[in-house]
Amino acid sequence: MDLVTTLVAIVATVLATTAVCGRLDMSPPLVLIVVGIVGSYLPFVPDVQLHPEVVLLGLLPPLLYAAALQTSLVEFNVNRRPILLLSVGLVAFTTAGVAVLVHALVDGLGWDGAFAIGAVVAPPDAIAASAIARRIGLPRRVVTILEGESLLNDATALVALRTALAATVAWQVVVRDFAVAAGGGVLVGLAFFVGIGLVRKHVTDPVLDSGLSFVTPFAAYIAAEEIHASGVISVVVAGLLLGHKAPILQVAQSRIAERMNWRSIAFLLEGGVFLLIGLQARSIIRDAGRDDLGGWRIALICALTLVAVIVLRLIWVFFARYALVRPGPDDTGHTPPWTFTFVLGWAGMRGVVTLAAAFVIPTDMPHREVLLLIAFTVTAGTLFVQGLSLPWVARRLRVPSPDPGADALARANLLHQASQAGLAKLDELEEEDPHEVSATIRDRVRRRDYAAWEQVNMTSAETPSEIYARRRRLMIDAERRRVLEIRSTGTVPHAVVAEVLAMLDVEESMLEYSEGERARVRASVGSVSRADGCVDLEHSRSDVEPNTPGVCEDCVREGNQWVHLRLCLACGHVGCCDSSPRRHATAHFHDSAHPVVRSAEPGESWRWCYVHELTG
Repeated sequence: MDLVTTLVAIVATVLATTAVCGRLDMSPPLVLIVVGIVGSYLPFVPDVQLHPEVVLLGLLPPLLYAAALQTSLVEFNVNRRPILLLSVGLVAFTTAGVAVLVHALVDGLGWDGAFAIGAVVAPPDAIAASAIARRIGLPRRVVTILEGESLLNDATALVALRTALAATVAWQVVVRDFAVAAGGGVLVGLAFFVGIGLVRKHVTDPVLDSGLSFVTPFAAYIAAEEIHASGVISVVVAGLLLGHKAPILQVAQSRIAERMNWRSIAFLLEGGVFLLIGLQARSIIRDAGRDDLGGWRIALICALTLVAVIVLRLIWVFFARYALVRPGPDDTGHTPPWTFTFVLGWAGMRGVVTLAAAFVIPTDMPHREVLLLIAFTVTAGTLFVQGLSLPWVARRLRVPSPDPGADALARANLLHQASQAGLAKLDELEEEDPHEVSATIRDRVRRRDYAAWEQVNMTSAETPSEIYARRRRLMIDAERRRVLEIRSTGTVPHAVVAEVLAMLDVEESMLEYSEGERARVRASVGSVSRADGCVDLEHSRSDVEPNTPGVCEDCVREGNQWVHLRLCLACGHVGCCDSSPRRHATAHFHDSAHPVVRSAEPGESWRWCYVHELTG
């Protein structure tokens, strides 16, 4: 009963704190740590002990799996060199640097203990990195590298810790152990990917698929650890591959259910992890205070270790950038500036794995309590010093956030390409169509595309899609009220009522998602990357003046209202977009064969090629 009460209290605290932080625009991870520290000194809060087995087996596998499912395998592969240099090279570099420092500062501590604490504090945390980096809007390439690093560096650190506690630091042994752990973990992860993939081809029930998803990270972790391989790597490999192949292996309902289930699980576990970090404060500080090194010297050792962890990371990321990686242009055609590297170095927050690994240190290790306090100081210190200052650093260095406008344009272009493939398939169907179903399908596909293009041009007036969403939501509210009235009479079976309500919920959720995207894009005017391989875009003029600035002359003549305007880059003709009733820009292309138009909306410069159907 005490355990259940404690778990309920932790979950309730996470929910309440996150809700308050959302209203006050504060960072939930950092506030949860503060709440935990304060709670650890309250007399009615029990002394919560963080056992390594609970974290390494109960929390780490599902958190890593949830993060791996959402990580792009394509982007991971593109950035594999910096990810490996950070997850392996930086962990080894930090482990050695901290070991030398702590061995010199702590009298009576052997090299085994020094390397053990070095391995403990070396790996940044997957939860802390993604939770803070995504919240403040770091560039996607930086976030990808941070997440990829934090998915793999725990394996390096745990192998290093195991080697240090075995009382040997011979580099041959370290390399051998890491090779065995990494190779075995990859093989186990691949085996689980193949096995789960085969099973999923025959499972169409979302409930069964969700159950299979829940057991996968724990089974992969245990299987790898049983053969002395890396459970971390096996979980990450399985998660990356299963997430990448989900559109092929799973039905749509299973993918939606898995996404929502893991979001909920990750939310609760992440919040609980940060709260648990704070709840360790009282016991760790109390036990360290009994060490004969003295309070001031212990504080100095902890502070110097924290500084060393931060400085060593900055040294390594700049060394790796200019001596090893030498990054080339990204998808925008620009080489990432040094400011990206600094932010990457500054985003090295530690988390619960550091604390859990510290408790693995044997109880007979000299100055063990001081080592635990060092781990806690590095964890809390990096979260507060770097986590709180990271938004300021990013703004000060003018590191750009992902551009919602560019995302909206890419989304519209991608949907257009998908629609063309779907319509081409529809044309191939040789079926009689007495009810003109194909015409209905074409109309719905075009309206979906128009809605996506409307998000690119955010004007103050309501677009057709916004008008539709507003009116349709009012209709859904009325429909739901009527269904609930009928439900209360008891004349319709509950299963039928639930099915109809679910249909309304799905449609409403789609409208809410679209409205949220429009609100996000409305605050940003985006740019777009160049479109390689389109001759028309590359040779289109940029100095064309509009013949009728700010006006679609054809709409004025016909008495129609336009939504957005397009400018022909060959003759300067201004026409209305395809979301407008008459679609005069497209009509002008068919009449003149001028291939490229540009957005004629204020502050926008993206272009569209009618011939190749590409943006640029």
